Amino acid sequence: MEYSKTYTVKDEHIDVQHIVDGLYYPFYMEWCRHDFVREVLGFDFEEEAHKGNNMVLSRYTLQFVRSLKKGDTFQVTCSPMRDKSNKAVLHFRQTIMLNNKVVTKAVFSGTCVKAGGGRPFLPEGLLAKLADAPEWDGEL
Repeated sequence: MEYSKTYTVKDEHIDVQHIVDGLYYPFYMEWCRHDFVREVLGFDFEEEAHKGNNMVLSRYTLQFVRSLKKGDTFQVTCSPMRDKSNKAVLHFRQTIMLNNKVVTKAVFSGTCVKAGGGRPFLPEGLLAKLADAPEWDGEL
């Protein structure tokens, strides 16, 4: 279940070296991931926050392979993965691709928490939609 979105580098994301500043790569991935979670998994961040359910990141690992430059049009992919040992954690394998070459790859891990505190969880509806997702193998 791979999801993909296309973006174009914004001029304001370019640093003094004429490449995309490293802090923007996770943002591009977040935009794609949030669209996937909303459009495919049916989890509306704003609606759920009003109910007191917050989806939050617990960690991420990112590897830079090459740089994006001004005007590049690129694809960001997002594939969900279940955690084999923790039902309350969801992983997303993501890549940024330019001309069919990996620019950046990452795995973002997250869970839900109640606004008032408590144990991490994933909503049952979300778990049902991810029942066929592969388990994360620990690799980027």
